[in-house]
Amino acid sequence: MIGPVADAPRFYFAAMSPYSWLAAERIGTVLPQATWVPVTAAFVFKANGRTSWGLTEQRERGIAESEQRARAYGLGPIHWPDPWPASDIPVARAMTFAASIDRLAPYALGCMRLAFLEGRGLEQTETLRDAADRCGIDADELTAALARDEIKQALRDETDAAVALGVFGVPTVIVEGELFWGDDRLQDAAVAHRRALSG
Repeated sequence: MIGPVADAPRFYFAAMSPYSWLAAERIGTVLPQATWVPVTAAFVFKANGRTSWGLTEQRERGIAESEQRARAYGLGPIHWPDPWPASDIPVARAMTFAASIDRLAPYALGCMRLAFLEGRGLEQTETLRDAADRCGIDADELTAALARDEIKQALRDETDAAVALGVFGVPTVIVEGELFWGDDRLQDAAVAHRRALSG
């Protein structure tokens, strides 16, 4: 007998977000069925009348909490890029290209590790190229893709679709229409997915 079929969970994230990085490092174990979807955080925030906590009075608290969680997860001390946050459009386009060649997860993790473990700026093309080199993507091909209209449009489409589904921050996992926002909700998302599979 064939069991119930559930849609694959969708993992919406942005590389400039430390909480997205914390989730990305663990989702392969907690919820390996998830489809990774990069979005532009600035556009998600703007569409929802929000802004990054890194630009608000919550900055120091958020930095301290991110560092505490990174230590608790065994990911090592965070080395923050300067400036942070910066524009996440270049890295989001780069990740969209990586998705188009089935290299999204290793490339995205490479970018976020460069940012939060080595303090490299993801708005800088050289950082994006280094991440490509580290995961076997042709850096020249990736650089050229950053200016391609179809890559820009694909990123806009995914970001707009995320907002239409109710995504207002990153990381967010959607399981059967239910949103789980925050890296601390991964286990809840995994439970919801198992429940969907069991019917």
